[in-house]
Amino acid sequence: MVVWHGIVKMTFTLDETTVETLKRISKRLQKTQSYVLREAICHYEPHAGQLTKAERKRRVELLDRLVAAIPVRPAEETDRELRQSRMKGWRSKSLWFAGSI
Repeated sequence: MVVWHGIVKMTFTLDETTVETLKRISKRLQKTQSYVLREAICHYEPHAGQLTKAERKRRVELLDRLVAAIPVRPAEETDRELRQSRMKGWRSKSLWFAGSI
């Protein structure tokens, strides 16, 4: 790897279709292929790792199904369950004795 004036020379292996596309864009913009690649990376970076629209839609639908499956019960029943849990304590005895807590 060679570095000069803040620029690093690197070697990449690209498929033929990508190379032809890079050359076409470079020629059309009258810019170097390195410039085109740098610009492409700058445009890609903000979106890298984000969910696709289809994946977002799938996850929202899953959340909707989960929320719909939450049982509806009287508040008194929930309060009773919470009081019992608080009286027993929140920690599992098996975890307490195992030294995990």
